[in-house]
Amino acid sequence: MVLLTVQPEKHSTATGGRVVLPEQRLPDDRLLTGGLTPGRFAAPAPTPAQELARLLFDQDGERHRVHAPWRRLIANETFRHRPGLSPAEQVTRSYERLRLVNDTVGDAERLAHDPHLLAGLHEWAAIVDGGGGLCTVASIHYNLFLGSLLDHGDDGRRDLSPFTSMRRTGTFLCTELEHGNDSFALQTTAEFDPDTGGFVLHTPHPGAQKFMPNTSTTGGPKSAVVAARLVADGRDQGVFLFLTPLSDERGLLPGVRVRRLPVRPGAPVDHCLTAFDRVRLPREALLEAEHGRLDDSGALTSTLGNHRKRFLRSIGRVTVGKLCMSAAAVGASRAALSVAVRYGEHRHVSGPRAGDRVPVNSYRTHHGRLLKALSTAYGMTFLHRAVTARWARHTEADRADAEREVAVAKGWITWQARAIAAECRERCGAQGLFEVNGLAGFPDYIEGTITAEGDNLVIWAKAAAELVFHGDTDGRDAPPSPAGHADRLDDIRFLRHLLARAESIWQTRARASLRQGPSKDPIGRWNNASSAALEMVSVHAAVRAADAYLDAVDRAAQTGARDLLDGLCRLFLLTRLGPHTGDLLADGHMSIEQVRALPFALDGVVAGLAPHMMTLVDAFDLPEAYLAGVPIANSGSVPLADYAGITD
Repeated sequence: MVLLTVQPEKHSTATGGRVVLPEQRLPDDRLLTGGLTPGRFAAPAPTPAQELARLLFDQDGERHRVHAPWRRLIANETFRHRPGLSPAEQVTRSYERLRLVNDTVGDAERLAHDPHLLAGLHEWAAIVDGGGGLCTVASIHYNLFLGSLLDHGDDGRRDLSPFTSMRRTGTFLCTELEHGNDSFALQTTAEFDPDTGGFVLHTPHPGAQKFMPNTSTTGGPKSAVVAARLVADGRDQGVFLFLTPLSDERGLLPGVRVRRLPVRPGAPVDHCLTAFDRVRLPREALLEAEHGRLDDSGALTSTLGNHRKRFLRSIGRVTVGKLCMSAAAVGASRAALSVAVRYGEHRHVSGPRAGDRVPVNSYRTHHGRLLKALSTAYGMTFLHRAVTARWARHTEADRADAEREVAVAKGWITWQARAIAAECRERCGAQGLFEVNGLAGFPDYIEGTITAEGDNLVIWAKAAAELVFHGDTDGRDAPPSPAGHADRLDDIRFLRHLLARAESIWQTRARASLRQGPSKDPIGRWNNASSAALEMVSVHAAVRAADAYLDAVDRAAQTGARDLLDGLCRLFLLTRLGPHTGDLLADGHMSIEQVRALPFALDGVVAGLAPHMMTLVDAFDLPEAYLAGVPIANSGSVPLADYAGITD
């Protein structure tokens, strides 16, 4: 079995019997800049950590534009943990931080238009206080609210300055108490009034109340983009968006009814129930575009003759929202791993001989689980870069395919993030339960990303149906190639080939199950196929992540970084192949020798990566100021009581 041969960087772990020298850390800006500032002397060759950071963050050479502003921002003392705040104070602080974001970006419209920059904001904002408030209110204001206004362009006739200057905060009201994932069927109405040319916005019954938008007066005056059923001349024209003022400096506006919901763990945001009692809106409140325009008589013209298609185009910002939720989950996962690995370096436990004290990271039972999580976090990051780039360059012709890949990635990334956050918290023991240690808030926050912008299971079910009926995998119907010997498990491209074959097997199984389902019973047929179809989507996501991994390995310009990435990718693929070895063996894609060797291959690659854990998390490029504020991330740290504001 081939193990990693990359020379360890100078870190402080004694792992696997090998003593590694104390780490020599670079100044805080070195990873970001990739070395010394250009001058008389040439910059030194990049370290493996610097090269890995370049591969993680420098998508299309835009690292300084996409990531540097947010990284610098969260290094500010304002973003450090403050103990003892009440829930109301935490909510207020979320809006204070949102204004700091607005001051940083300068051009809010540019931020809303740019999926790379917007996703970058979420990656870094998500690590502040374990995720929570800032990420949520920023996503709503810039993506769902301002982005929707910009996507329904009116040639600049709408004044956006109150929202770009943050004189008014924007929110987005779509989900209702009785209509969540079926929001196409929502019941709020906006009836066209031919006498005034405007609309009457109304909540017809309690089940039509808008559920969970941040509509209280906390944070100052607010406006909303409200999804409502357009009724004109007595006809239901489908769901459209309406710009609706909610409050001013004196409080809620007439006809707007807001009731706060209980505090939700992991999200210091003013979630509310919101209803409208015949609120009058002007003609320009309707957000119009090619999918729907209303003339002065109330007649609708549209390029889409289908109510559902009009609605989906109206809320098109939800796709960018999926990218944002994925980005937040990726950022939270990397932060959690950075804390857990650092803690494992200086948390000493009893060794095999009396009196010995060794880092807990020395034990395979500890570092093996963290390394598997690290291999997943790298894969999550590379996959997110790939789907963001695809969405940014999509055309109308491939929009549906791009939307599906974003949805599949969102489900896979956020579910992986949940597992990583739980693993990191557990590896830090009781210390991980304290908010100040940076881990306790991540699980609750990540739960929100799993549900936001479409519940994962629902969006995967839609993707599964599309892939079963229309998709083809790159391994389908191909004759089996000779499986070969166990040493082929060292080849990441062979492992990727096996995973693609597993996807093809599950697609074939799902199609067969669909055909065998009860006739004239669409739900029954889908139920028969759904288990296999969802497994197919899960493997499909892992294959796409593997492709992004392989691309990163090919782009690595430094030998040490390339060897580490190759090892991480191998660990990622071997871990995911385990559940499919029976199918792969039965279909002739793997040999008995390979199946038996796979657990040993896993152990071997973990052993090779173990001395490099600090290099792998250093590449995540977290600001020193952030890490300094997390007690367990620092050896010889200030006592926890001092951070928590506790005195005798």
